Amino acid sequence: MDGLLVGRFQPFHLGHLEALRFALGVADRLWVGVGSSNRQPEPENPFTADERKKMILSSVDDHMLERISIYDIPDVDDHAGWAELIDVIVPVFGLVFTNDAMTAHIYSGLRGGRAVRTVKIPFLRRDEISGTRIRKMIADGESDWMDLVPDGTRRFLLACDAKSRLENL
Repeated sequence: MDGLLVGRFQPFHLGHLEALRFALGVADRLWVGVGSSNRQPEPENPFTADERKKMILSSVDDHMLERISIYDIPDVDDHAGWAELIDVIVPVFGLVFTNDAMTAHIYSGLRGGRAVRTVKIPFLRRDEISGTRIRKMIADGESDWMDLVPDGTRRFLLACDAKSRLENL
């Protein structure tokens, strides 16, 4: 059965990588939605959808790469409209991987005549690994952030001078 996992990935970190691994342990294929894809860079969303896709693609191994497809998921004004838009953008799926209560509610039960099951994602060191914390660490010039992201993301963030970007936003 195919699954859906949507995230902002600002930036893509080890917790996100573990969530992908978990989801691929349950689903045959995984549709990865890059959320807030229509947002202009701002402090909480400093990286474009294309940049976040590059982080993901450079951070997963070849086996994972064969089983995932990445889709841009724009923000809309209401949760139900957001879910309907996802149903148009993403191929059919029977699993939704989420820890968001509203997303779980919207996708629980029947959706478009098909059964959809929601699955909670185990958090990896959530107190330590979060996009908010990593962005702050980068902006503050702390180097420990590099231990919280996969190598591909680290290389990308260094190459795009994420520190300057975060300071300027």
